[in-house]
Amino acid sequence: MCAGPGVAAVQIEIRGAEKLSYRERQVVTLKEMGYSSEKIAKQLSLSPSTVSTLYNRARSKGYQVVIVIPGNSMGLFGPDQEEGD
Repeated sequence: MCAGPGVAAVQIEIRGAEKLSYRERQVVTLKEMGYSSEKIAKQLSLSPSTVSTLYNRARSKGYQVVIVIPGNSMGLFGPDQEEGD
């Protein structure tokens, strides 16, 4: 993900991704980033129904999405403070 100047990037981690196929990981990543099935289908050269099938299959295998938001990007730490202080 791209962040603007002075803004820390948000990281997305998919826990349990090792249970998913390559295509399922692609679909899950794009879905969790907010893309529609139609947009994902076009990007991956798949039909929207295939995207839905892959997403539902991935969900049945179980995975967790963890979003890591650095505290400084939310204004929780002042400019002279670091997260470890």
